[in-house]
Amino acid sequence: MSRTMKALLAVWIAVLVGAAGWIGWDAWQGKQPSLGGPFALVDQNGKPFSSDRLKGKPTLIYFGYAFCPDVCPTSLLLMETAIEQLGPDVPKKVNLVFITIDPERDTPELIKGYVENFSPSFIGLTGTPEQIAQAARAYRVYYQKRPGKDGDPYLMDHSSIVYVLDRNGRFVTHFTHEAKAEAIAKAVQRLL
Repeated sequence: MSRTMKALLAVWIAVLVGAAGWIGWDAWQGKQPSLGGPFALVDQNGKPFSSDRLKGKPTLIYFGYAFCPDVCPTSLLLMETAIEQLGPDVPKKVNLVFITIDPERDTPELIKGYVENFSPSFIGLTGTPEQIAQAARAYRVYYQKRPGKDGDPYLMDHSSIVYVLDRNGRFVTHFTHEAKAEAIAKAVQRLL
């Protein structure tokens, strides 16, 4: 493994540990973590989409980007698998949400094709850089553009967390992309 790859891996691990630690600190202190909040974005059909539309169903939210080579597809597949384990009618009872952290490339049309690769029930969201930044701040999402090498396209460094919200849009718990689908399914089952 090259030095660059080792350094990137170390940064990635530090980001995940930091995000989990921040959430864990709030829980350890007995505080309900202050995660989430209202947002206004654009869905995969180019229509305005407010976080209020998620209320009434448990929700799984993941922040990533369509050109992500590894953790994003893994996480979206994990979300889909968890919901499928709960039975054939459950996808209609749960919101699966993908929010891009790369609005420069992730247009509504591109996101539509991307999320449909995982499940037709996914809601793909994008927006202006400012709208994305506001939503990411509310969920304590880290992301940063990283230039490509030798003419390769840029990549996005980002945290990789699946957020679980209740029917009222309140944060309940979170999982990393290394979680088991069964654990996510159990967390969602309790909210149905």
